[in-house]
Amino acid sequence: MGESVSLPLWLVAALAVLSVAALVQFFLLPGVRWYFRRKMNRVIDDVNSRFNIEIPEFKLTRRQVLIDRLFHDEKVQAAVTQYCEAQHVPRAVAMARADAYAREIVPSFNAYAYFRWGYRLAKFYARWLYRVRLGYSDGEALSSINPRSSVVFVMNHRSNMDYVLVAFLAAERVALSYAVGEWARIWPLQSLIRSLGAYFVRRNSGDPLYRAVLQRYVQMATEGGVPQAVYPEGGLSADGKLRPPKLGLLDYMLKSFKPDAERDLIFIPVGINYDRVLEDRTLLRKLDSTLPRRGFFGAIATTLSFFTSNLWLMVRGSWYRYGYACVNFGRPISMREYVARSGVDFRALNDDARHAAVSQLGATLMDAIRDVIPVLPVSLVATVFVRASAPATGITEIDLKTKTYDLAKKLEAAGAHVYVPRSDLDYAIGVGLRMLTLRHIVCERDGLFFMVEGERQLLEYYANAIAPLVDALETLR
Repeated sequence: MGESVSLPLWLVAALAVLSVAALVQFFLLPGVRWYFRRKMNRVIDDVNSRFNIEIPEFKLTRRQVLIDRLFHDEKVQAAVTQYCEAQHVPRAVAMARADAYAREIVPSFNAYAYFRWGYRLAKFYARWLYRVRLGYSDGEALSSINPRSSVVFVMNHRSNMDYVLVAFLAAERVALSYAVGEWARIWPLQSLIRSLGAYFVRRNSGDPLYRAVLQRYVQMATEGGVPQAVYPEGGLSADGKLRPPKLGLLDYMLKSFKPDAERDLIFIPVGINYDRVLEDRTLLRKLDSTLPRRGFFGAIATTLSFFTSNLWLMVRGSWYRYGYACVNFGRPISMREYVARSGVDFRALNDDARHAAVSQLGATLMDAIRDVIPVLPVSLVATVFVRASAPATGITEIDLKTKTYDLAKKLEAAGAHVYVPRSDLDYAIGVGLRMLTLRHIVCERDGLFFMVEGERQLLEYYANAIAPLVDALETLR
């Protein structure tokens, strides 16, 4: 009984590891989960009382439960069967692929991360870089939306700052779920983005099984009342113009829309504009096929160079914020009313007819987005330079201000939303001119302002942001 027993060192080490693992799994992890669940519930209660936000139950459901629900959905299983027949692969292989797609797509929304960290960081970062303004909002129409509706914000895509800016400005109304491209699927960024409620989308995927899984998730989230934010353009505008819409996500939402269901589907057009887009020169490089494409390390080097140069300006006391960043929220478009008015039921249409109907709706949404794009100082001044009759000879400050003033007034009279800081148009024009001269896009010589050689494309980029509104003026003449 009292004899000692000797054990190999490797066995002792293995037993110690198993003991620690059991201790962590059965004693520590439940306590940690309870602690964070308690903090998250407090945040949800606080958000409900302070912001009057009703977070949908679907959004708060555990990620694994949503993955299982999506994976076992009858339409996903039917897509698995079709995939097996088309690709001649075993069902187990197709099932594993569908499960991988579901895990890739489904987010893991964390209210604590979204409202305690995400909101505060977005607010700080946006205000640090820009003078952030909510320019126009159809408050009466927005407040009349039934809280039980499924709301989708549809926006123009100017910059990756759009995610930060709109999430910050909309945080007191909704907790948005973004459709995010593959660029964000890098560690550890993807975990953070998932915790903020975003879901990943593979652009232009030709895999029918992936499209079926993505379609069902979008439909489930829409039917569950999750507020979503999508960019119909599908990506950043390389030249500053509005791009033709890509209607995949809209088609998924409308394909299963029931006009007589409890939830209406509401599209809210959102217009975004900046006095300076952080990626402007990088985006313009895409238009020149002769320039070499920057790889991952090239992008990292460009980013580091950008931050280093701005840090040096801060040290010298020469750094300025990048002008104004403005967001406008337009009049909501109810699908229940749209369907009743147009006499179309998306569920009853075949693929070709439905695509045509969705395309027509997409054009309506893009027109609504165009109409609420903010007219900012840099866009105004850039438009005058680009459309000046003889830019090579220069333009006096008085002539520049006169032309810009006339353009602003005509746009306002036509119903455009011109943001005038301090309600002083002369100050606004000065802000736009200063931004362009600080960036060496415009220069002054002998009392005349000139477009810097080689910078016309960049001026056109900022003028293109409001080009449809300016073109409409010329059409009305």
